[in-house]
Amino acid sequence: MTYHTFIPEHYHNTIGWHEPVMFIDDGDTVCAETADAHGFDRHGNQPGGRPNPMTGPFYVRGADPGDVLKVAINRISMTRSSGWTFSTLAANVVDPAVVRRLPAPEKVLWIIDSDGGVARLAEPPPRLADWTVPLDPMIGCFGVAPALGQAWSTATSGPYGGNMDYRGFRAGVEVMFPVAAPGALFFLGDVHAAQGDGEIVGTGIETSAEVEFTVAVIKRKQIGWPRGETPDEIFAIGNARPLDQALQHATTEMLDWLIADHGHDAVSASHLMGMAVRYDVANVFNPNYSVACRIAKAWL
Repeated sequence: MTYHTFIPEHYHNTIGWHEPVMFIDDGDTVCAETADAHGFDRHGNQPGGRPNPMTGPFYVRGADPGDVLKVAINRISMTRSSGWTFSTLAANVVDPAVVRRLPAPEKVLWIIDSDGGVARLAEPPPRLADWTVPLDPMIGCFGVAPALGQAWSTATSGPYGGNMDYRGFRAGVEVMFPVAAPGALFFLGDVHAAQGDGEIVGTGIETSAEVEFTVAVIKRKQIGWPRGETPDEIFAIGNARPLDQALQHATTEMLDWLIADHGHDAVSASHLMGMAVRYDVANVFNPNYSVACRIAKAWL
């Protein structure tokens, strides 16, 4: 169980079967730096390109296709005092007739006060002059190499993870990915200082960060979509478009989880889910939408 520090010299705009930047073992912890969604690092330089340049991949020894890679997010720390968002709602989250009324989106600056635990607009409109947003850092894009040697754009997502932009991927959460490549080939990036559900302006507060994570390999365990666990809940993520298909993937993954690991059959799992499930619309901006299906551990 070794502790590693990694500062990237280059980034990837696809999640795929790329040459590993580091070899690590089951149980190791890594502290890795990330650039923001447009490739700007902690110094304000731009060594990466849009969209969502990824740090990695990290090759996890002992992770083979058919296994699960569990990633514990230990810490997310912003590495600069600024971030950015777009200024208007995305066109696809409002009625079509309203789109023409929206101003053209602009990239706007936010001030990140890590000591105070808040962010604020650098040039707020009068109505928001005294407004601050609590910091709640999350990882927007991360995952493992897809099957069949594929490489997918970091703009989108799939069974391997990717650009899910779920605000639930914060420190203290353990996330599970289905392994499809030798070594899993784990990537991460696109940290947001804060974000509402859905990523409905097309961004969170995009910034650079330092992420500390610990990996574990679960041998010979089949899952279909990313899963997560907090101290209080379990959740499954579905990524697809249209939105109902993402919900179907997340719901099916939760059903399979309850049957395989929690002693249910299809009927008892259905009763439980019918009363206990909560859904989050994680993202409705990216090429694939993301839905989280959650159940409190108290129900289990």
